This record gives sequence, C-alpha cells and structure tokens, in this order.
Amino acid sequence: MAVDISSLHILRFPAKALRARSEPVREVSDEVRAVADRMIALMFEAEGIGLAAPQVGLPWRLFVAHVPANQERSPTADPPTATPAPTVYINPEIVELSRDLEGEEEGCLSLPDIRGEVRRPSQAVIRALNRSGEAFTARAGGLLARCWQHEVDHLDGVLIIDRMTEKARLRNRAAVRDLLEGTPRL
Repeated sequence: MAVDISSLHILRFPAKALRARSEPVREVSDEVRAVADRMIALMFEAEGIGLAAPQVGLPWRLFVAHVPANQERSPTADPPTATPAPTVYINPEIVELSRDLEGEEEGCLSLPDIRGEVRRPSQAVIRALNRSGEAFTARAGGLLARCWQHEVDHLDGVLIIDRMTEKARLRNRAAVRDLLEGTPRL
C-alpha cells in the first residue's frame, strides 16, 4: 500500500489510529524516508518537538523529534538534553530508564489545548534505526528523554491523558470531553 505523502496531516483525538499499537517498519525505504520528512515538516508547522507515525494515521513504529538547544538544553550535555537537528527514530525501543520520576507539564499535537503534569523518568536510553536504516543507541536526559518516552507511548496507543496526574486529569476533563464530542473549547 503506497502512502499519499501530501495527504498526511496530524490527527486529533479521538481518532482511532491514536489508540492502536504500531507495527515495526519492515524496510527503511524511500517511502519511509519521505514519510519521515513530511512528519518533520508537520511537526515544525505545528511548533512541536516530536511526532509519531500514528499521529498521521500510519500504524508504523516510527517517530521524529527535534528538541532545540537553548540556555537550559544542549545536544552536547551529558546526557544530551536536545537534538542538534531533527532526528528520525525507526522501530525505537526504550531499553533503559532512570529510577527517578520527574513531574513536568506535557502537551500533545493530537490533543490541542490540553496540557498537564506527567511523571516520567528523567533519563532514557533508546535503540532505533536512523533514516539510512543503521542501528544506533542513544542516551538522553531532561526534555529529550521525556520526548522519547512520549513518542514511544504513541507507538503503543498511549496518550498523555492516560499518564497525567489525577489533578491534571481532572483539570482537563471538560476539554477532553469537548474533543470526544467534537466541540472545540474556547
């Protein structure tokens, strides 16, 4: 099945594709690279830092991320807390997580206007294929580690509303209901 790259767009909750577990990418082909490029463009248009294939309706284990460097984040920190450029992660696996949990506010391009505290490990190690099909392993901390965990959740059909603290879930209850009912919240 060929993908119409130009028709890809960011799906919004409660789209069914957001709740499905993704399948591994069998081959890193030109089509996969073209999809990844389109996803990077969509991520930038939406001013996000990550985008997973299910968010564009594809049941693939693939995500893209770009956590830009600033005064608090750096791609050269130990562990890195930013990416030097947009990065493609194909068939990613989080292979290690730190034991601590940090609560930070998260948002999601598929859940517009919904933000809430999510507690996640502060560091992660990921193993994936790059856009050339070569395997790599990387360690990250801070926002980059959080981004990886958020995007891998998408590949498993898990959303931030599933991970939010009870207080954040309650605060967002009306906005989630509005999305379920198709009524935008002002």
